[in-house]
Amino acid sequence: MDKGQRMDTFAIISTGLIMISRKWDRHHCPIKWYGIILLRNQKHILTMPRPKSKPELIQLSNKNFENLMDWINALPENVQEKEFPKGTLNRNIRDVIGHLHHWHLMFLDWYSEGMAGNKPEMPAKGYSWKSTPELNRWIQREYREIPLNKMKKMLVDSYYHIQSIIQQHSNNELFEKKKYKWTGSTSLGSYLVSATSSHYDWALKLIKRSTKAST
Repeated sequence: MDKGQRMDTFAIISTGLIMISRKWDRHHCPIKWYGIILLRNQKHILTMPRPKSKPELIQLSNKNFENLMDWINALPENVQEKEFPKGTLNRNIRDVIGHLHHWHLMFLDWYSEGMAGNKPEMPAKGYSWKSTPELNRWIQREYREIPLNKMKKMLVDSYYHIQSIIQQHSNNELFEKKKYKWTGSTSLGSYLVSATSSHYDWALKLIKRSTKAST
């Protein structure tokens, strides 16, 4: 499996959403390739646009992040702190935010190492792409004691770090495949799409579904 294929796995296992659509189980474990995204035990099909240029990436990543944070902040405080129904790895909104934040940090590590000419450890030291579910469980444990408001601030901070990387690159640098050795057969932009717009969209859908079911 080359880096491009591993990037597809990252997009599915981490975000539960888009690069190449798959079917997955409730722990975001990939099951089988599909041309559309299907949720197990769900009757509807999800589709979402995939940014293909720098302006599209900036627009959609900002829009999806703002939609996510606006939705969370509009909820009553007791709902923001409430546990989700059983069946999800992330047990509440804080867990979802911690998950997003840590995948931001991992991307920043990959970027720092890769742009320095080194080979990043992906997805993280001690984990392979196949063991990403175990990594996600570790992330959930790592942030579960952090207060929600502090977790929000941490997410916003790492979000702006990601946005600064997008801003400093040209469209060609972002979306030309194999432009950088460390991104393998895909592009820097593909990593950023998965770490931002598609991940925020996944998070918002999960929070909407879980808070609705718990009220």
